[in-house]
This record gives sequence, structure tokens and C-alpha cells, in this order.
Amino acid sequence: MIGVIGGGAWGTALAQVAASEGREVLLWAREPDVVEAINGQHENAVFLPGSKLHETVRATGDLADLAQCSAWLVVTPAQHMRSVLEAAPRSEVPLVLCSKGIEERSGSLLHHVAVEARSGAPVAVLSGPTFAHEVAAGLPTAVTLAAEDPGLAEFLRDRIARPTFRIYLSDDVAGAEIGGAVKNVLAIACGVVDGKGLGQNARAALIARGFAEMTRFGLANGARRETLVGLSGMGDLVLTCSSTSSRNFSLGKGIGEGRSAAELMSDRKTVAEGAFTAPVLARLAEQMGIEMPVVASVAKLLSGEANVDEVLQELLSRPPRAEAH
Repeated sequence: MIGVIGGGAWGTALAQVAASEGREVLLWAREPDVVEAINGQHENAVFLPGSKLHETVRATGDLADLAQCSAWLVVTPAQHMRSVLEAAPRSEVPLVLCSKGIEERSGSLLHHVAVEARSGAPVAVLSGPTFAHEVAAGLPTAVTLAAEDPGLAEFLRDRIARPTFRIYLSDDVAGAEIGGAVKNVLAIACGVVDGKGLGQNARAALIARGFAEMTRFGLANGARRETLVGLSGMGDLVLTCSSTSSRNFSLGKGIGEGRSAAELMSDRKTVAEGAFTAPVLARLAEQMGIEMPVVASVAKLLSGEANVDEVLQELLSRPPRAEAH
């Protein structure tokens, strides 16, 4: 049995994938109404309405029930991952981290958080260009599964992969995580461009220059370039920066249209992880001497330190330079 920790849209979609071919899946959700709806109507009407779930997907509100599972897909918001893992039953079952972000208070990538919270448990990272509603509907999707132990990666792939959910293996855990974390911040920036009506040229330029920032940060933190140009880096960046189905893009679009970040985030029942990642990523980049002007601009917008026009003026007035830098 596969356990899924987190009853949001992405956790529910992954439960649906893992439950195909009759496999049993136990999903833990914090919200009692989510647990009740999944067990009673086979649907998560709160976070993924309209997607009928396999009957082999069951839900629980008790983390202790996960002790019987052979692996856990951890799909909690990044800032809550440590506390949830510490509260879960003690076990050394493999953890597949499916959230994207950097822990704000420690500045740690999530696989470091998981190792600290669950000493002895094998850890892998699942990342790539995925919208939950498409995955739940069985539309073709490809992702990266990264683990330092190739045997662990193969074990997990064989229990999760499906014909329409294709998994490519990697041993670059840091690269898979960094791509997923940074792209959320860049998606906010692309949403601002869209909301401000700056055009497709500007968004394409922002994606390219943002990817340069992702690459600089990734290489400085042990990622490999080939990982960053793959599914969990460039692939996820292109998807997330191109559609209002992205929570981060939608947040940025609202800011570009003139609403405040605080107002937009207070209206949401789902989490735009980039809003929490931006300030810590900007801080880490400054400490390490890594130039990330787009990320720094997003952090300023979210904190209220600068408005959209001021950020645009700052970015457009940067001195010309060689593209390779």
C-alpha cells in the first residue's frame, strides 16, 4: 500500500495515479471534509472537484494509519513538511518528496529537511511539469524521480509509474529540487508580466533570463546542468510560467493587475509556494554572491518594498552585459 501525505489537489492526483491497476492507496488529509468526501463519494470536492477517484483510494485524518504503507508520497506545503514528518509514525519507509520549495526558517532544501525529520528513512524527490487536474485525468505526463540510491529509485518508479505518468530517473537530488523551487518564483514574475500587459516578448525574455538565474544558483549548490535543462528544471519552468492553472503565475498576474500580494494570498485556500520561497531564495543568493535580479525583484514585490513600476524600472535600467553572464 502507498501512503500519500497531503490532501490537496496534487496529493489527490498522485493518489489517483498510484491507485490505478487496483493498487491500494491511503491518503492522509488534515481537513475532515476532504477525508469524508474521498471515503464517501470518491472525490476531493474541496481541492480537486470533478475528478472521480479510484475506489482503492481511501483517506484518513490519522497519521498513525500510515505505518502500514510501503512508501510515503509527501505532498504537504513545503513550510509544513518538517512538522508533519515529525508527527508521523516512526518508520523507515521510503519518502518521496513531491512538494517544491525551500524551508523558509532554515534555508534548507526539502530533502535535507526530510533527512533531519526522519533520520534513517530513504529519501527521493519527484518533480517535473505537472498540473494536478491533468494528472488526475490521465493525460500524458513526464516527471523526474531523483534518488542517490539507484535501487531505491527503481523500486519507487515501479510502484508509481503508469503509461500516462512516465518517470525518468536521476541521482541528482539537489538539481531536481532546485529546479522545482526556483521555477515557482519565476512563475510569479511571469504572471506579473502578463497582468501588466507587457507582451509575449517580455515573458519569453523573462523565462530565458530566469532560467539563467536558476542555473547559476543550481550549479553553485551542487546541481548538474543536465538536470536543470530537463523536466524538473526547464520543463517545469515553461509550464508554470505559461498558464493561469499555475497558482504562482496567477498570484503574479494579480499583482501585475494592481492587487497587493497580501490581499491575493488571503483569498486563497491553496498555497502559492513561490511566495514563501522568494524571500529565502533571494537571501541565500545574496549570501552566496549569486546574481538573481528577477528573484530579488519578486521578493521586493511580495514584501511591499517596491511596486511593479519600480521593479520594472530597476530591471530595465540594469547595465548591458554579455548573455553568458
